[in-house]
Amino acid sequence: MNLQMEHVSVGVMILGALLVLVAMIGIVRFPDVFCRAHALGKGLTLGLMVLLFGLWLDPATEVSGLKVIAAIFFQFVTLPVASHLIARLSYEKNLPRVRRR
Repeated sequence: MNLQMEHVSVGVMILGALLVLVAMIGIVRFPDVFCRAHALGKGLTLGLMVLLFGLWLDPATEVSGLKVIAAIFFQFVTLPVASHLIARLSYEKNLPRVRRR
C-alpha cells in the first residue's frame, strides 16, 4: 500500500509540475500584461495546488502534513491577489494592450 501511495503521489506531483510549466510558458508567450496576469493567476495557482497536494499525499512527509496544508491555503490566497494587483496597476498606468484584428 505504501508503494502504491508513493506512485500516486509522484504522479500528482508530476501533473502539478507540468501545470506550472504550462503557466510559465503562458507568462512568457502572452502578448500583454493582462494575459500574463491571467496565466499567473489561474495556471500557477492550480499547478502549485496540485504539486503541494501531491507532496501532502507522499507517505514520507507524514510529519509535515499540516505545514503543507497551510502552504496550500496561503498559495490559494496570495497568488490570485498578486495577479489581480499586477493587472490593476497596469490598468491604472494605462499600459498599452495588444489589439489584433
